[in-house]
Amino acid sequence: MNNLDLSHARIAVIGSGTMGIGIAQLAVIHGHSTILYDLDHEKTKQAVDGLHQTFAKLVEKGKITAEQAQQACSRLNIANGIDDLANAELVIEAVVEKLQVKQSLFQQLAAICSEHTIFASNTSSISVTAIAAGIPHPERVVGLHFFNPAPVMKLVEIVQGLKTPAGLCQALKSLMLAWKKIPVLTKPTPGFIVNRIARPFYAEAFRALQEQVSTYDQLDYALKQCGGFAMGPCELTDLIGQDVNFSVTQTVYEAFFYEPRYRPSLIQKELVDAGTWGRKSKQGFYHYDEKNQYATFQPQTIVTQSFHADVQVKGTWAQCPHLLERLGLSRALTSNENIIQIDDIDLRLSQGESANLQYLSRKTILMDWHHDFAQAQAVVLSHNHLCQAEDLAKIEAFFSQYQINVVWISDHPALLTLRTIVLLINEACEASLHGIASMEDIDNAMRYGVNYPKGPYQWMMQLGAQYVLQTLTNLYAIYGEEKYRASLYLKQYVAQQQSVTADSSKNLTECA
Repeated sequence: MNNLDLSHARIAVIGSGTMGIGIAQLAVIHGHSTILYDLDHEKTKQAVDGLHQTFAKLVEKGKITAEQAQQACSRLNIANGIDDLANAELVIEAVVEKLQVKQSLFQQLAAICSEHTIFASNTSSISVTAIAAGIPHPERVVGLHFFNPAPVMKLVEIVQGLKTPAGLCQALKSLMLAWKKIPVLTKPTPGFIVNRIARPFYAEAFRALQEQVSTYDQLDYALKQCGGFAMGPCELTDLIGQDVNFSVTQTVYEAFFYEPRYRPSLIQKELVDAGTWGRKSKQGFYHYDEKNQYATFQPQTIVTQSFHADVQVKGTWAQCPHLLERLGLSRALTSNENIIQIDDIDLRLSQGESANLQYLSRKTILMDWHHDFAQAQAVVLSHNHLCQAEDLAKIEAFFSQYQINVVWISDHPALLTLRTIVLLINEACEASLHGIASMEDIDNAMRYGVNYPKGPYQWMMQLGAQYVLQTLTNLYAIYGEEKYRASLYLKQYVAQQQSVTADSSKNLTECA
């Protein structure tokens, strides 16, 4: 399938739900003759009527012309039966997420379509290799995973099954680029890129709730304020549907032969069992009104307090380049540790330690990482048992001078944002170790598939790979759990960096 050109391919879309009609919209607006098929003929007609309304709204907003809308609509036909798909050159299925259903569908199509017809599955987590098994010419089966809503979301995962040739994937990549999408190539791993690497975003949030570290709304606030995420994990899973997100987690967990890193949460299972699935049931973590509005965490109004204390800085604070500038501090003492000493209190940037387990002789406050201290509205802090109420008040007064609120949580190694991000990075490293996708495609997948502010490798460059590795090492030492084990890929990356640095230093010494 080298030099395969799909730019004028006749396309069939199977499934007239939100995803199916969205894919059909993309196909017709980009010039493809398209046929839409669903077992429910009435549902298909309603979906097409809805598409006509969508095009009318796009014309109204000036996004497309009336002529473009008319031409696009003229390219779409409704199939009366599956035999009407016989002439399709590219079939994209968007049916229920069940292996047997997808296999049966492609087996039916194989009997009526050309042996050169490409069968693309919009599966989000099922093995493409498994779908292709038992299909004549399995090399034509490929994953083409759009994100909902398909016309809006930029990312498309192109999934190469065991027998899928690279040429087919490249042809689909060219097609998706023509459709103004951001395509990423992935090998057939459970969950592919996005649904695999995103698991810690949910899992670590639910673990924090289970360990009673924070409330769900406070946790969401922390991830948005400190991490720069558009939505917190509790808000996002309410939007996705707790039942849907839980099902994907279960699928990935089982597909990885019950790898502990992907274990589902009892917190989420309880919501699912109760039928509190989020927005669609008007209750999940949050309660929703008829307009789907809900109450979010609001920090207290900052009142600037009188502050008198001796303040000294240790360390480079390289992971938080704007913090010292925001606080009007300069590096006074050299140290391998990042510490701001406020009288007898050590304010430390977390590196995965436990305040109560590792700091037994000094009053210690651990601070979560913040993506932009220049604009920070709040910091998330925890403290050890030596700190008294007056010590916490002193810390609050210190930050109040700079209009920064303090959000206290219980002692939680790596706190909330840093812990989430280093585990996302670690999962990305595991995917790289297994050759699942390139660094660039992994970053693009997470930025455009789930709207993260940065890709995992971009975060790693910002934090420093050594810092990420040390944080994971500390977490693993505390918990002793496989899910916190640093990836071999990350360890090798850090070792290579250290080797390059050592060689550079040696060369400079020799030149001197």
